[in-house]
Amino acid sequence: MYDSIVSCNQLHACLTDPQYVIIDCRFDLSDPAAGRNAYAKSHIPGAIYVDLAQDLSGPVNEDTGRHPLPATEQIMELFSRCGIDSTRQVVLYDASAGAYAARMWWMLKYMGHPSVGVLDGGWQHWVSCSLPTEQRINHNTHRQFVGRPDQRMQVTVSEVLALTLLVDSREPERFSGKTEPIDPVAGHIPGAVNYFWKSNIEEDGTFRSLDEIRNNLLALYADEKAENAVFYCGSGVTACQNILSASYAGLPLPRLYVGSWSEWCRDPCRPVAVDIRK
Repeated sequence: MYDSIVSCNQLHACLTDPQYVIIDCRFDLSDPAAGRNAYAKSHIPGAIYVDLAQDLSGPVNEDTGRHPLPATEQIMELFSRCGIDSTRQVVLYDASAGAYAARMWWMLKYMGHPSVGVLDGGWQHWVSCSLPTEQRINHNTHRQFVGRPDQRMQVTVSEVLALTLLVDSREPERFSGKTEPIDPVAGHIPGAVNYFWKSNIEEDGTFRSLDEIRNNLLALYADEKAENAVFYCGSGVTACQNILSASYAGLPLPRLYVGSWSEWCRDPCRPVAVDIRK
């Protein structure tokens, strides 16, 4: 069973295994159709496509962040449509160092499905290894997914300021408030520390070693207990890659603030911190 990271060679050896469900999660925030279009041009054999905005997010309103979780019933229907049941090994990939694939990884874990991994290096590494691809659009046979959300895996906006280890997963320039290209307010949640999600990735797009990620996260946690860590980002997506990395490193699974900065900054009464240094 794979439950965090899956290598290209490991997946290639199991391409014809009927117990595997392969899901393409490619997406581009600046061009929401790009991932689906890329899938239509070429993808890993047998893979189906899942869309961040249409499938892995619920309706946005004035009280939510940009990518709220879908309702439980919608999540279960999505997973059933993907052909996932308790017997299936799921492997997810994207072209963004696991940023989008990790969102679905987290949702499957949240719903109690343990056998799910993210492809190391994603689409680019698969292609660079000269592994097979196809163009055919795939649809899996519907299976009945049965799960129950584990509410302990997430925190709500009302809990945030009482947290003892809150980690912002965005790039340092957004965390500091120096720039904000997406949300209407720049800065971060007071008390948060910064750990950019790309810190887990090598230059070739694969994950750093287990030991290196573990040491980096333990240094970040300092004297705080690892099980107290809560990660957030802009909208509850890239923070999942940090949570995946912690799991891969053998550390307790951090919790997720799903609403993240895009929810937090919607209310002008909530405090904002900046750290702009010359």
